[in-house]
Amino acid sequence: MSFTPDLIAELEVLALFNLDTHQEGIKVHSNASASLIAAAQRLHDKQLTTQPDGGYLTSLGLDAAEHAQQLLTILDVTETA
Repeated sequence: MSFTPDLIAELEVLALFNLDTHQEGIKVHSNASASLIAAAQRLHDKQLTTQPDGGYLTSLGLDAAEHAQQLLTILDVTETA
């Protein structure tokens, strides 16, 4: 398995969610990039979000978003020399 452009786009959408509250969803607008619109639809198809254009995270989606955001935090560590 590798990081395909589609998978990266899905991770980008998951990174948009505010994990501090479960009362806040997202909306991927029609003027967003085609890759983000398609990624939002795929996340919905995988039952990670409640709406094809974002919405709220499902329980599984919350797990995925937490892992995605943790991975970004881990990989974004700036090395100090």
